[in-house]
Amino acid sequence: MEVRAKKALGQHFLTDQKVARAIVDALHGGQPPVSVLEVGPGMGVLSQYLIQRSDIDLRLVEIDSESVEYLLSHFQGMQGRLMEADFLTLRLEKLFPDSFSIIGNFPYNISSQIFFKVLDHKDRIPEVVGMVQKEVAERIAEKPGSKTYGILSVLLQAWYDIEYLFTVGSGCFAPPPKVESAVIRLSRNGRTNLGCDEFLFKSVVKTAFGQRRKMMRNPLKPLAKAKAMREGWSDDNLAEFLSQPVFSERPEKLSVEDFIALTNLLA
Repeated sequence: MEVRAKKALGQHFLTDQKVARAIVDALHGGQPPVSVLEVGPGMGVLSQYLIQRSDIDLRLVEIDSESVEYLLSHFQGMQGRLMEADFLTLRLEKLFPDSFSIIGNFPYNISSQIFFKVLDHKDRIPEVVGMVQKEVAERIAEKPGSKTYGILSVLLQAWYDIEYLFTVGSGCFAPPPKVESAVIRLSRNGRTNLGCDEFLFKSVVKTAFGQRRKMMRNPLKPLAKAKAMREGWSDDNLAEFLSQPVFSERPEKLSVEDFIALTNLLA
């Protein structure tokens, strides 16, 4: 039995065993075993190596019923570990009362959503090893000043150290994707709080990059006006506030620390 790759699910099955082993080896284990969730195991190219590791306690989530059937029939020990479900709707706090790591060959069409969900559970997810479209990996790992630096770059780098591990060519997959892929590792940094309002921080970052080609004063003017109303400022006060140098920058120039300072400025 073979599993048919489904375009709607963004499936491209990794077939290169050397690459699969390298991905699995990039994940840290521990004693006692570290809880690990594999997202989208497909035909089990990563699972076959993960399930052999005694330093992890593996669970798997797969949305494709055909893949679930294949995994259950081809791998011992899947029963009780494998869930047929959509990762994006999983109640992770119910499945993992404590911390857990994530690994997977992430479907291209939901990779950004996966990382946003990781951020929602950042205090319980110490590590993520994932294969994504190369462009997405570069964007996540990019530093300020690059045109690819964006929302995910800032939000993930606020809480994780990002490592771009290696590039994977399209010939390593069936069917081959039209783009290259890359493997990245996210390791939770030591930050316990941002030193600013976290909800406002997300809003500032997303709003700023919503018009990334413009200077910051344009997209952020509504947030500045909201502050002006709270503070009872005049139009001149607001104009003076928006004349600060940071509002003349474009968002890709600002580091995580710059965005934290900007958030406090707008609070």
